[in-house]
This record gives sequence, C-alpha cells and structure tokens, in this order.
Amino acid sequence: MSAQDEFRAEARAWLEANCPASMRTPMPEEERVWGGRNAKFRHPDSKLWLERCAARGWTVPTWPKAYGGGGLDRDQALVLKEEMARLGCRPPLFSFGISMLGPVLLKYGTEAQKAEHLPKIARGEIRWCQGYSEPGAGSDLAALATRAEDRGDHWLVNGQKIWTSYANYADWIFCLVRTDTSTKQGGISFLLFDMASPGVETRPITLISGASVFCETFLTDVKVPKDNLVGRLNGGWEIAKELLQHERGMISDIGKSIGGMVPDVDVIARRYLGDADGRIGDAVLRDAVARHVMDDRAFQLTMRRAAQESEAGTANGGLSSMFKLYGTEQNKRKFELALKCVGSRALGWEGEGFDDDELMLCRTWLRSKGNSIEGGTSEVQLNVIAKRVLGLPD
Repeated sequence: MSAQDEFRAEARAWLEANCPASMRTPMPEEERVWGGRNAKFRHPDSKLWLERCAARGWTVPTWPKAYGGGGLDRDQALVLKEEMARLGCRPPLFSFGISMLGPVLLKYGTEAQKAEHLPKIARGEIRWCQGYSEPGAGSDLAALATRAEDRGDHWLVNGQKIWTSYANYADWIFCLVRTDTSTKQGGISFLLFDMASPGVETRPITLISGASVFCETFLTDVKVPKDNLVGRLNGGWEIAKELLQHERGMISDIGKSIGGMVPDVDVIARRYLGDADGRIGDAVLRDAVARHVMDDRAFQLTMRRAAQESEAGTANGGLSSMFKLYGTEQNKRKFELALKCVGSRALGWEGEGFDDDELMLCRTWLRSKGNSIEGGTSEVQLNVIAKRVLGLPD
C-alpha cells in the first residue's frame, strides 16, 4: 500500500469507530455547531463528535499540531474530506476562526498570538466574527473610517461596522481600523479584541428571508491591548486582502454554502417531476438540470486542481475572485432552477400544506441573493479578474 492508501485506511477506520451514527445524517442549519463560550449543542452527539475531532486535530487537519491541528498535508486532508463525505459525516465545527482568521494568523501572527488564539479556535472554545464593512465602506472597503487611536498602553477604538455576521453570538472580533488618516490603504491596521469589552454593542439586521445572521456593531471608546495588533502598524490592508481570499473561497464552496441546506437540484427534480423510475419527462428542464449538475461537478474539480496548484506555488492570484464569482452565481442558479421544478409549492412560507424542504426552499432562495454581495459583490470580482487575470486597463 502507498502512504496515501495507508492513511485512507487509517482515517476510514477512525471515522467508522468514532463518528456517532447520528452525526452521519443530513444536518439541519439549527444543528450546526459554532462553538464559543456559550456554545449550544442542539443534538446530544454534536459535542462528543466535536471533542473527538478536536482531540485528533481534525477540526483543522492541515494546521500544525502545536496549534491544535492535525499536521496533515494537502493530499491527506483531501483523503480525510473524501472519507468523511463517503460516510456522510457532519462537519464537527463551523468557524470563521477556521475559515478566515486562522490562516492569516499562521502567516502574520506573533508566536504569542498563535499560541493564544489558534488552539482555542481548533477546539471551538472561542467564536469569532469579522469587522470589515461599514455603512460608508462596503465594496470600497479601504474607505473605512473606524478609528483606533494610540493611547500609549492601549488602542482606543471608535466607529461602526455593518453586516458583521453572527456578531451577537461572537466572543471575539477581527477588525480593520484606521490608524493613519493621511493615506487610504496604507493607514489601515488589523486588530483583535474581545466582544465583551466595554463599549461594544451589536444590533441584529432582519433580512427579507425573515431570518438574520447579520448585525450592526457599534464601537464606543473600546480599549484594546497593544499586543492585539496583528502584523505591522498600518499594514492591515495586506492582511485584509489575504483574509478576503480565504473568505471568498469559503463563500464560493457551494457545497458548504446555503445551497447545502436543501437537496441537490437533480434530487428535487426527480421528486417533483420524475416518473416511477425517476426520469424527468420535460426534456428542456431535464437538460437544464443535467447541465447544472455537470457545472457543479466541474467547478468542484477545478477548485480541487487549484488547491493542488496553490500547494505547488503555481496558482493564479485571481482565482479566489474567479471562484467567488462563479460559485455564488452558480448557487443562485441552483435555487432558480429548484423553484422551477417545485412550482407553486415553492412559494410556501409557513403553515400546514407544505413540508419542511419546501418551506426552507423559499427562504433559502431569498437568502441566496446575498451570496453575490457578501465577501465582495460580483461586480467587484469582475473588476479584479479584469485587472489581475486579463490585465485590462482601469
């Protein structure tokens, strides 16, 4: 057996022995585990599954073992992902600390910052949120106005952030602040601070779907220790761009985005339009479903190839924008096609007469519209691709 085959056999055996049967079932959104000081485990086996994965380092399999990771290489991590998918294992932990902050801390953080924050992220002990966008600085993020003044032994932060996902549940925030007003990108720094600090206030924002993960965050004379500056002073824009690549990759992964909350389009089409053998009679719609499934598969394979190129140092710098653009637009197309398949039953909002999948479909269709806005609008991604990939003039 090759080393990879040996690892696959080892991973398969461990998952078979340690993943509870209840954690091998489709996961409703309300049963997702986000961790944190006030973590909620709506399913009794969720905590056990998280603890077992964290103890092995498999909540963050590619992170160094010294910081709570599994120390796996990219190929091993891919094998683990495939084996978890084969068994139907639920992700043990959802975390902005894992998907966004962790990678930049590994690159830019001091040893003390990495030792303090990364193991807690890996174990799900601290829940993070992102303080980027502001009422006057969305697509033009570098126009942010939240100030951090040097007060000798601490920073004093004042300003407002918006669209801070899950800020009302978060323990800590990674935040872009202005530390120099004489320049735009060159006057931004990257701070970490506790959301329990005096002067931090959050207010949820209700969306058209009737639910909300977004908040407004108000910062009034918030004292932040000087050691919580990540990277160099006024060097936050470089870190911000690096983190956005990870965020856009996360959003573009349609298998983990809101598209994963409802059945795949081909499953929906067979259920509502298929005959006894599951064949879709409408040739036009059958063709549209087949094209969508093929596009999904091609996209996932392209992302996998890009990950291998990134490991080899040959990946194109504009890939995160390309994937974010395509993935989010593809996710919106999924819901439009799903609604065509379900017909008027997709209009259910509440009450009897609709099953859970139908009620979820309408709400997630509305929520999917935000995919092409969050993490940088599709128009912004097209501009990035035009400049960085195609080399077009401004």
